[in-house]
Amino acid sequence: MENNNQKLSVLEKIGYSLGDFAANLVFQTLMTYLAFFYTDIYGLKNTDASIIMLSVGLVAAFVFNPIIGILADRTKSKWGKFRPWILFTAIPLGIVAVLAFSTPDFSYKGKLIYSVVTYTLLLMLYASSNLPYSALSAVLTGNMSERNSISSYRFVAVMVAQFFVQVFMLPIIIYVGNGEKAVGIEIVMTGLAIIGTVMLLITFVSTRERIIPTQEQNSSMGADFSALFKNKPWLIMLTVTILVFISLALKNGSHIYYFENYVDKKALSDFISPVVSKFSAIGFTIFDNDAVSAGFGLFNSCGISLMIIGILFSKRLADKFGKRDVFKYALLISAVLVFSFIFVGSNNVAVMFLLQSLFGFFYGITIPILWAMVADVADYMEWKMNRRATALTFSAMMVGLKAGLSIGGALVVSILNGYGYLSKGNATISTVIEQSPSVAIGTKMLVSAFSALPFFISVVLMFFYVIDKKMENRIEIDLKQSRKK
Repeated sequence: MENNNQKLSVLEKIGYSLGDFAANLVFQTLMTYLAFFYTDIYGLKNTDASIIMLSVGLVAAFVFNPIIGILADRTKSKWGKFRPWILFTAIPLGIVAVLAFSTPDFSYKGKLIYSVVTYTLLLMLYASSNLPYSALSAVLTGNMSERNSISSYRFVAVMVAQFFVQVFMLPIIIYVGNGEKAVGIEIVMTGLAIIGTVMLLITFVSTRERIIPTQEQNSSMGADFSALFKNKPWLIMLTVTILVFISLALKNGSHIYYFENYVDKKALSDFISPVVSKFSAIGFTIFDNDAVSAGFGLFNSCGISLMIIGILFSKRLADKFGKRDVFKYALLISAVLVFSFIFVGSNNVAVMFLLQSLFGFFYGITIPILWAMVADVADYMEWKMNRRATALTFSAMMVGLKAGLSIGGALVVSILNGYGYLSKGNATISTVIEQSPSVAIGTKMLVSAFSALPFFISVVLMFFYVIDKKMENRIEIDLKQSRKK
């Protein structure tokens, strides 16, 4: 019999974490650049881009994810339930990721159709890969402390992928495309697709599934859904996840507009010039081409660097105080820091970088805990109702992720459109479009008040989440005994 509470080797934890590295090469690109790609590279109108992102994203969230969850929970193979999905989607996901960020020269109607088709396929394949990948963490081990450890490993990998996408990707796009963003993004996405495919294959090879549902559990979908919607912690986590990713999509998706339309260019150039000079002195010249792309990248680097440190503190804090309380208060501080951007003037670049760094640290603490709590919710349903539907339970996270990304991304474009933003179309780096003063106000509101509000609502909801540290320990002990039987 497998020991479902065993400790995992460092190699297995690293191998598992590489799957999230691959997924986030796609996800972070969607969250950071999709709105900008549609409006300023592929030349879609603001309203059309918003409709595509929202409609396709919500279909993916509320249709694709439950279907994949149901199918994954019923998959039987010599490799387990979830690992085969990672294997067979690795290559198709890479191919479609490149297509989704390509710019074929179609008519405007053709561009709309192409965008809808490629974005739909991308989200479908992402769900088919990442939902089983996420559910896999709940069946690698039943040990709560090990799950916290797995989450810390995987989210260090997430931060590495995020660091590349948010810090280096835009300068590299401009550099390899010689100013043509459409050319540059296709080249960069091709490289990322190859790397991501290899990482997913390593995850498949290096992991094992150890927790298996009891034999007496029937496979009724109706029973699974009935149990799921009676699971109040799952309902709370679903709502919180949607809200958190709305905030992240609003915040991350609006930063590039914020730097282009609000931040004072001279103040930004003066602030980052010492760092850019040091990079240039060692032959690293991708930051030399444009102050906005360099400042955008370095700004993100501050947040992500501190996020990694926050992640490293996460397990220790969660083990000591419980996941719920650490998540709740770290998210509250994060929300306050995001809201504080509303008070920052356009030339106060140092304050912007400081707030982003502090936000990175406190939000970093919450990142592994969010995913670990979803695994706990799966255990809660088994403990409370004697029923386990791991992938369907994890569809809460994926539904929330997709819905939040879609709603937040669409809101970025819609809000900017409301403030009078003019898209650039298929522009080069030298193209200059005169935006109205209201656009600067809109980007400031996006990165502050609009982005902070869903975080604040999430904090309130966590006061109703019942799985505290005491209950975590009780669930772990009871399930360990029942699984031995």
